[in-house]
This record gives sequence, structure tokens and C-alpha cells, in this order.
Amino acid sequence: MAKLKEGKGLGICYGILGVVLFSSKAVMVKMAYEYQVPTLDLLLFRMFFSVPFYILIVLWVSKNNTETTATRTDFLWIVLFGFLGYYLASYFDFLGLNYIKASLERIILFTYPTIVVLLSWLFFKKKISMVQVVAILITYAGILLTFFNELDFSGNEILLGVFLILLSALTYASYLVGSGWLIPKFGVLLFTSYAMIISTLCVLIHYALMGDWNLYSYPWQVYALGLAMAVFATLIPSFLVSKSIQILGASNFSILGSLGPISTIILAYVFLNERLTFWQFVGMAIVIYGITYLSLRTKKQAN
Repeated sequence: MAKLKEGKGLGICYGILGVVLFSSKAVMVKMAYEYQVPTLDLLLFRMFFSVPFYILIVLWVSKNNTETTATRTDFLWIVLFGFLGYYLASYFDFLGLNYIKASLERIILFTYPTIVVLLSWLFFKKKISMVQVVAILITYAGILLTFFNELDFSGNEILLGVFLILLSALTYASYLVGSGWLIPKFGVLLFTSYAMIISTLCVLIHYALMGDWNLYSYPWQVYALGLAMAVFATLIPSFLVSKSIQILGASNFSILGSLGPISTIILAYVFLNERLTFWQFVGMAIVIYGITYLSLRTKKQAN
């Protein structure tokens, strides 16, 4: 029982650290936008700089003959979830930000914990526990309070932006549900590496069709930010998230994702000099309480 309890605690720590690192991507993107870099170029830099690490990991794992129970059908599923997760979800997210404010985008995007729980119940008949319901309600209340005063519904294109961000939340939630199902078959290293390689191929195809082929004219700071996004906002958190999902399950991990917009606010305050209001501090405290509630209740159930 002690080992189980310790494993749940580590899973929560992995998840929190992965979410915080993933949320740093938004700050790096804003810093890169100061150099007038198109969104598709940034997405390409992020994936292109990270994919060599994933290829090396696949080769290393294969060389050591790590056992896998995956079938040919499972590989087809991983192609689908790789397409949905780090390619399509990211693309819809970046596209939607052209039409709505970032604060509204964060609130809509972080509806994905509910979508994960519902998809897990719908396709895998996983019971929705009262702990999950309470944790979701607490964290959502904190997110809404944090961003309520920043909402701006003006403009004719707001509905299009909301729709695109909802698609991003849906595709990312689908990826998380698929992760919980496929990780036990592939293992954390192989599943994450395959998914990211597939996502990179999707981005390359997208860029080949729609890119401006102007990748060598940017200041060195753009490439440095692209590398930082690849390592600290993609490579490392992708494995932390997969490991957390393996330990906690997709539904519990998705609730940890509520820390994403909160950590983005803090990072933006530190690196972009964005101000923090009193109600944002209150909202952050509520979200942290929701994560703490999930953590303590999860440990108690493991006892």
C-alpha cells in the first residue's frame, strides 16, 4: 500500500511539472512574436528541433529490445492520436488566437478535463467519481474567477475563435484518453516518441503545403526560443505527462491541467511584465486548492 501511495504522489508531481513546463510555451510564443514570426513557422521550429531526440529514443529503446504488447492496429491508433494531440490541437489553438483574447482562449481550452472524463466514461465505461466532479468544479471556478474581468466578447469573429478553441480542447482531450489506453501497450518512452514523431510529420506536411519557405531570415533569438520550446515546453513535459497519465489515468491527470492557465499568468508576470490583479491571486488560490483536494483524496483512496 505504501508503494501505491508513493506512486500516486509521484504521478501528481510529474503531472504538475509537465503542465507548468507545457504552459511556458505560450510565453515563449509571445516573446517570439516580437520578431514578426508567423505561427506556422513557430510551430515548425518547436517540432523540428524536438524530433531528433524522439528518434534517438525510439532507436535506443528498440536496440534494448523493450517488450511491447502493441499490435498493428495499435500502431494505427497511435498515428491517429499523434495527429490529434500535438498537431491538430496546437494548430486549432494558434488559429483561434487570431480571433479572441488569450484570456478567453484559456478558459475555453481548459474545458478539456470535463471532456476527458466524459470521453473516458463514454468509450471505456470508466466511472466518474465524486472526487473528480468536485475537483473539476473547484478548479473551473478558480479559472473563471481568474479571467472573468479580462473577457472581451466584442467583434464579429468571436464565435469562430471560440469554435476553434473548442476544437482544440476536444482534440487534446481525445489524445489524453488515447494515451491512457495505449501507454500500457507501448510504454511511456515509445508511445510519447511515436506520437511526437507523427505530429512533426503532420506539421512538415502542413508547412510544405502552406508555408512561406522563409526559415533562414530570422534573428538568432527566434531559433533560440524555438529550441527552448522544443526542449523545455515539448520534449521534457511530454514524457512527464505520459508518465503521469500512466500512474493516475487520463481523467485524474486532466484535472491537473487546470494549473496550466495559472502557471501561464505567473510566467507572463515574470517574463512579459504582465500585471497580476487581486482576483487573479484569489482565482489561483482556488485552483491550487482544487488540485490539492484531488491529490489528498487520491492518496487517501490509495491507502
